[in-house]
Amino acid sequence: MFRFIRTTTLDALRSDAAAARTEVEQHRTAAEATAREQQAEIDKLRDALAGAEGELAALRAQTHLDAEDRVALRMLLRSARRQAALPDRVFVLFQRGALHSIHTTLVSAEAAAEAEGAAPSGWTSLAPGADRPPAAEVAWRVQPLPLSTT
Repeated sequence: MFRFIRTTTLDALRSDAAAARTEVEQHRTAAEATAREQQAEIDKLRDALAGAEGELAALRAQTHLDAEDRVALRMLLRSARRQAALPDRVFVLFQRGALHSIHTTLVSAEAAAEAEGAAPSGWTSLAPGADRPPAAEVAWRVQPLPLSTT
């Protein structure tokens, strides 16, 4: 079956088809431009995400280091407190003028001498400025020795 179409109708259809093709081409061009813009935006977001992930890894590592630093600082603070609590002098125990031992307190030095046979009631102290008897003549002597802080 054949159908007859007028020339004017045919020209109108061809004109409409050409206009439709032009419109389709414009829409396709606009869609491609939009797709390129969106792909560029996606690429920028991927780059930003990669940078943020790298920064997050660095911050996690820094947090770990900060925790280790706090532990080290606590240890240093404990050590400094222990050193600050150190006595400013020691007590040297002599037996007949020879060095026997060194102690942090007078009581511990006397206890060490008593453990070696010194009489518990035999400890005396000299008046300030009094001459000390020679060390070889005294069975046990405890002498304070100042510690230098420099």
